[in-house]
Amino acid sequence: MGDGFAQVRAAVVQAAPVIMDREATLEKTVGLIGAAAAEGALLILFPEAFIPAYPWGLRFGTRVGGRTVEGRKAWARYWANAVEVPGPATEAIGQAARRAQAYVAIGVIERDQTYSRGTVYCTLLYFGPDGRLLAKHRKLMPTAAERYIWGGGDGSTLPVLDTPHGRLGGLICWENYMPLARMSMYAKGVELYLAPTADSRDTWQATIRHIACEGRCFVLSCCQFVTREMYPVDLEVLDELSEAPEVLSRGGSAIVGPLGDYLAGPLLGQEGILTADLDLGQVIQGKFDFDVAGHYARPDVFRLLVNEQPMPPVQTVGWCGGSDLEPPSSDEEAHRS
Repeated sequence: MGDGFAQVRAAVVQAAPVIMDREATLEKTVGLIGAAAAEGALLILFPEAFIPAYPWGLRFGTRVGGRTVEGRKAWARYWANAVEVPGPATEAIGQAARRAQAYVAIGVIERDQTYSRGTVYCTLLYFGPDGRLLAKHRKLMPTAAERYIWGGGDGSTLPVLDTPHGRLGGLICWENYMPLARMSMYAKGVELYLAPTADSRDTWQATIRHIACEGRCFVLSCCQFVTREMYPVDLEVLDELSEAPEVLSRGGSAIVGPLGDYLAGPLLGQEGILTADLDLGQVIQGKFDFDVAGHYARPDVFRLLVNEQPMPPVQTVGWCGGSDLEPPSSDEEAHRS
C-alpha cells in the first residue's frame, strides 16, 4: 500500500485587533480560534502583529534627527500592550488552542524580557493542540518605518516544526521577499508555509503564489482588515492619521496550493475566516518536476550558510563559586598594578 499522505483543514483569520489593547484583543483572539475550530480547522493562522496592532499610518512622532514627546508616549503605550513570551497572554492563547485541539500561529509584538526590556519584536508564535508554546520566529528585518519601533531578530528563531499534518514554518511579511530566507525554509522541508503579513496590495498575491510554486508547498497568507476609525480616540499621535485613507488595510488573506492555485480567497474588504482542505500528497506531486532543495538545488554551484546561533548583546564570563580558581583579592590586584 505504501505510505499515506496527511490531510488537514486549515484556516486563515482576517480580522482587526482592538488596537493598542492587548486584553481586549486576546478576548477577540480566543473567540476567533473557537470560530475557526467550529469550521473544522486544525491549523489556524492569524495576521502579522495581531496583538496589540500593526500601526498603519503612524510615525510615533519620529523624523530624522528628532522625536516628539507625544510620540514617545504613544510608543510607551504600544510597549505596555506588547506580549511577554512566555506570559499570561501566551497562556491564554495556548488554552484556546488546547480547547480547539488545533495548531495556532499568531503574530504578536513581543516585549524583550531577557536583556534591556526596552525593545519589542514582530514575532510569530506557534502553539500546539496541547496548548504548549512550541516555537517563535522573530522578524529578521523590519521594513522602512517599522525600524523606528521594532528590533530585528537573529537566526536562532527560524523553526520548521514536524506535525502530524506536515512540516510547519514560515516567514513574516517582506521577509518573504528575501530569497535566502525562503531557501532556509525550503531546506528544512516546509510543507505548510505560513506568511502572515501587513501587505494588502495586489503584488503580495503574486508573491504568495510564487512561493507556493517555488517551494512546492501550501502557503497560508493572513492579513488584517483595518479602518482608520478603529484607532483609539485618545491616541497621542492620532493627528498622524489625518491624511490617511479610511481603509488602512483591505485584507487579501488567501490559501494557495503547491502549484500556485488559489484554494481560498483572496478575501478583501471585510473580516472573515477562510478555510481549505490541504492534501499533502499534492506537495509530493508538485516536487515530481521541481524540488528546490532537492534535485534542483545544485549544491556544486550554489551554497547557503545560515547562522542559527543566538546573538546576545552581552556575554558575561564570571567566576564559578566553589571552584579552585578564586578571583584575586583587592590586595593582589593592587600589587599587580
